Amino acid sequence: MDFTYLLRPASFDDMVGQEHLTQVGAPLRTLCEKSALGHSFFYGPAGVGKTSLARIIATTLDMPFYEMNATSLKIEELRKIFKEYANALQKPLIFIDEVHRLSKNQQEVLLPVMENNSVLIIGASTENPFFSLTSAIRSRSMLFELGPISHTGLEKLLNKAINREKLTLDKDAKEYLIASSGGDARAMLKLLEFATAISTEVTLDLLKSLRPNALQAGSSEAGVHYDLASALIKSIRGSDTDAAIYYLARLIDGGESADFIARRLVILASEDVGNANPQALTLTTSTLTSVKQIGYPEARIILAQAVIYLCASPKSNSAYLAINKALQAVKDGAILKIPKNIRQQNEGYLYPHDFGGYVKQNYLTKPLHFVDLKEIGYEKKMKDWLAFLVK
Repeated sequence: MDFTYLLRPASFDDMVGQEHLTQVGAPLRTLCEKSALGHSFFYGPAGVGKTSLARIIATTLDMPFYEMNATSLKIEELRKIFKEYANALQKPLIFIDEVHRLSKNQQEVLLPVMENNSVLIIGASTENPFFSLTSAIRSRSMLFELGPISHTGLEKLLNKAINREKLTLDKDAKEYLIASSGGDARAMLKLLEFATAISTEVTLDLLKSLRPNALQAGSSEAGVHYDLASALIKSIRGSDTDAAIYYLARLIDGGESADFIARRLVILASEDVGNANPQALTLTTSTLTSVKQIGYPEARIILAQAVIYLCASPKSNSAYLAINKALQAVKDGAILKIPKNIRQQNEGYLYPHDFGGYVKQNYLTKPLHFVDLKEIGYEKKMKDWLAFLVK
């Protein structure tokens, strides 16, 4: 039996998780109930309800629903739908999954109908799609983020499935189903589906024979996965090698995927080590590539090497602070004209290499300051070099 289909929510009230979007009074739900929702993009992890939410919106707005995937979408299909509803009183909802994979040509085809609102476009992605969409698309749409389904939400959904099909599960089996799914409702229901195809009495041993390791979950207790990941990062940031290795071991033993851990280490290498030791980013990026190719059990050694290296590295968060300050300035309206000398036309541009590697000239039309390098590790050399240039 297909639990994903059987338990698909039919309304906002049926939806498990994403209460910030679906509960009474939430902005998205209110816009739908007032028939005022515009073109929107959803992003978040797999199995958290992006497609279900789009279907609920179509039902709420009483709109024909077309489901597509950007990887196989054909422009002719879109144009056929646009033509069919060109003079209709009712407009359709076109849902496009993997929307970050839309080509520029496909996006340009969407622009006219988004502009005249003859259709409602909703896109979904596991990545933030605004980085891959054109500015014209972004300015005509809204972005909504969905998070992993909570332990409580998954438990509620699992109980629905158990009661509906009169299944037998002990406490350990239920806990493993929830904890090993990492906030992914689809993954949980699919594991249950495969298990019940074997036996209606679902045991922990049966589940582990089908899914030996958790999907981005570090423990069978609610919330511990996130606490362990946080503890690992904070221990590395605090340069405590023993604590960091301990929490790494806890994550690995709890079934955490190696690439999940490696991705967190890559982020930490820039956020907390930064230019105090630029080599940290190179090493952690190599770690991510390596563990994807090798997997457990050997991946544990590669992860351990990276964790110890990061612990022993000097720490600087200057890059993290700088980009946050700059982004905030842009959001606050600091949109400066680009000086003529550094535009494409090169009007008055001084080529630094013609001046021994550095020459003073304007790169901003008014002074802005975001970067404060620290006197730590290699970053001190960078700071000294920049200070030497402007003497």
